[in-house]
Amino acid sequence: MPHTGTVTKPAPAPQHEELPSKHDRRFGLPIATTLVMGNIIGGGIFLLPASVAPFGTISLVAFGVLTVGAIALALVFGRLAHRHPQTGGPYVYAREAFGDFAGFLASWSYWITTWVSNAALAVAAVGYLDVLLPIHGSTFWTIVAALTVQWLPALANLAGTRYVGAVQLVSTVLKFAPLLLVAVGGLFFFHADNLGPFRASGDSSLGAVSASAAILLFSYLGVESASVSAGEVRDPERNVGRATVVGTGLAALLYLLCTLAVFGTVAHDRLVDSSAPFSDAVNAMFGGTWGGTAVAIAALVSMLGALNGWTLLSAQTPYAAAKDGLFPAVFTKKKRGTPTAGVLVAVTLASLLTVYNYTAGSAGVFETLVLVTTFTATVPYLLATAAQIYFLLSGQGHRVSGPRLARDLVLALAAFGFSLWLVGGAGYAAVYQGVLFLFIGVLVYAWMAARKKRTAADATD
Repeated sequence: MPHTGTVTKPAPAPQHEELPSKHDRRFGLPIATTLVMGNIIGGGIFLLPASVAPFGTISLVAFGVLTVGAIALALVFGRLAHRHPQTGGPYVYAREAFGDFAGFLASWSYWITTWVSNAALAVAAVGYLDVLLPIHGSTFWTIVAALTVQWLPALANLAGTRYVGAVQLVSTVLKFAPLLLVAVGGLFFFHADNLGPFRASGDSSLGAVSASAAILLFSYLGVESASVSAGEVRDPERNVGRATVVGTGLAALLYLLCTLAVFGTVAHDRLVDSSAPFSDAVNAMFGGTWGGTAVAIAALVSMLGALNGWTLLSAQTPYAAAKDGLFPAVFTKKKRGTPTAGVLVAVTLASLLTVYNYTAGSAGVFETLVLVTTFTATVPYLLATAAQIYFLLSGQGHRVSGPRLARDLVLALAAFGFSLWLVGGAGYAAVYQGVLFLFIGVLVYAWMAARKKRTAADATD
């Protein structure tokens, strides 16, 4: 039964929740913006040019379409966060519009996205670490490296939100130096002959755009970062929307410039087979072979920053749901501004998945799970945009600005359509696996709802 009023206020804060301390500090607009940018720009940007090169320069069209969709989604999240500045983002919006079950599905799906993404980022980071410290010959040391990459950001989160913001700001600034070097400097070494054919795969234009977009989808996850952590953002009604739009726009611009620069500095036939396109681009620009090391360092910094932000999100989403009795109460435990149980559970699950990936040699299964994150992320996107459409069409004028009604509705419909496109791009296997994850969540919801009802019944006796 959809809610027609405001969200039912949660019970008083549990006694285990601490008062704000010196470690608990709200984010301002700059850090909230870097949180969005850092979560969108992980390690994928260092592989994207080579991944989409087989489709030709038509893949830049897919970049453009994805960017428009991501900006529309960011604007919708900004509008929603203005009226609902609570921690939880899509969970809060879905629950307010459609009730507990929709809120739970949004929270559950997003939670899966966060910790599986962390495992994927850690495995990718080890690939770049191998350039600096060759460890590929030892499964043991590879696992140790991957777990270390995951647990360092987790420890930063456990130290308090004050340190999360500091790590996020530093890592974002450091990783942008080499990216800007390629994005801007590469344009001075640009040669049109390197671009290759506009459509290289032999597919139709629509097919080539859709196929290349499917590869790029994972790279745009993170537009919701500021809204999920809205409770930790200073002046969220104003700053969440700005951080979301500015962070998404800057990340998209950097994506486009970097890809275009690599396309124009590395010959197409070489780029298609490249395992380190940014290294090849730097080598082509300045000569020598030092580019591989520089890019490896930049990639590690980039992915550590992304892991830092995603670890925070992996704890914030179940925290918000647990406060409303839709996740186990252990997720409400907070220390130094960070939901400690959420961080520990997420990093443990990601660690187990990482160990399984290396010991079972299941690269194909792991790649499927990475695509699952694209699908699971679209579930809260769809629910959040549907919630905005519901608010606009249900006559709840206090939730939206009257003069902006038509514009907000167009944006919400565009964002909803973009989210559906993401589902299609994830592929049949990913959707199949993702639905199984959702059904497991339905069982968890049944258990939590039963406990909640029994507790309410006992309280009235």
